[in-house]
This record gives sequence, structure tokens and C-alpha cells, in this order.
Amino acid sequence: MIPTAATIRKLWEVNFLPPYKQNHCVVVAKLSTWFGRQLMELYPDVSVDLPLLEAAALLHDIDKAAPKNPNERHPDAAVRILRDNGLGEISDLVRTHALHAILDQSTAPQTLEQKLLYLSDKMVKHSIITVDERFALWRSEGLPERALKELDAAYPKVKALEKEICSRIHIEPGKIAELPTLLNRVQ
Repeated sequence: MIPTAATIRKLWEVNFLPPYKQNHCVVVAKLSTWFGRQLMELYPDVSVDLPLLEAAALLHDIDKAAPKNPNERHPDAAVRILRDNGLGEISDLVRTHALHAILDQSTAPQTLEQKLLYLSDKMVKHSIITVDERFALWRSEGLPERALKELDAAYPKVKALEKEICSRIHIEPGKIAELPTLLNRVQ
């Protein structure tokens, strides 16, 4: 089931998603669906479920401020929240978007929609930026040693995904944020 815009807003509200995270989700949705449209335009045999991808992007961080159960790690609570609301298909995409997901074959993004959500999330803070800029921001946050090791381990895999997707649509990663068709910041 693809939720309506009103349902998405209600889920944001009841799960206390702050406005800056809502903005992040909107920009991730714009970027991921843009990637999907580019791939389908260039490759007629490629199919991307854009409504599913957009909904997953809008809800991928639904657990950021929501109460978590013991031992839940992001995005575990998001998966639970989505499944509890009858959004299991969306939870399957959301399950694979966290930075650490790419390090484990059982949670690494496999489908094109999962890959587009994962990459787009790593190219957005408040606006569209490069993977390198996003990782630099994370490194500047004073993360604990375990998180830094995870960051270092994920980086080459994220760069490989960035190269895979950007090369397929014939664009340099640094040029994506400059495209006038993509709004970097939703007011």
C-alpha cells in the first residue's frame, strides 16, 4: 500500500519527526525519484516503482525522534512503525537505507529502489550534496570510535554505489546538486 500525503504527514506528526528531518525526507524523495526517472528514460527496459520509492523516502527516517524499543537501532524502529501501520512493502526499502546496512549482505540494498533510496539518503543533509561532503559532515560530528569504523568501512561501498548509479545516467556526482530541476531546499 502506498500511503497518501495526508497519511505521511500524520505519521510524521505522531512519531514526532522534526521539521528539519521532514525537509531531509522530502529532498531525499526528490533526488531518489529523479534518479529513477533518469534511469527509466535512458533504459526503457528498466522499471522503478516511483510511488513506492517516494513513499519510502518520505518515511525512511520516521523513527528518528520516535520512542524506540530496547535494543532497537535505526532503522529498526522505522521498520516496526511502518509494519504496524500496514506499510510492509515500504519497510522493506527503509530496512536497507541506514549507513551500516551496506556492510551486511543480509541488509545491503539489492533492488534498484533500495539502492536509489540508500544513495539519495547519503547525498542529502538539508540539501543535495556529494557523498564525499556527507561523509565529511559525519566525520566532523565527533562520532564514537565504533561509528567512525563503520563510516570508514561503508565509504568505499557507498562510493561504488554512487559510481554505479551516476555512471548509468551519465552524470558526475558533483553536478547533481547543480541541476535546476532539483530543489535543494523545501521552504
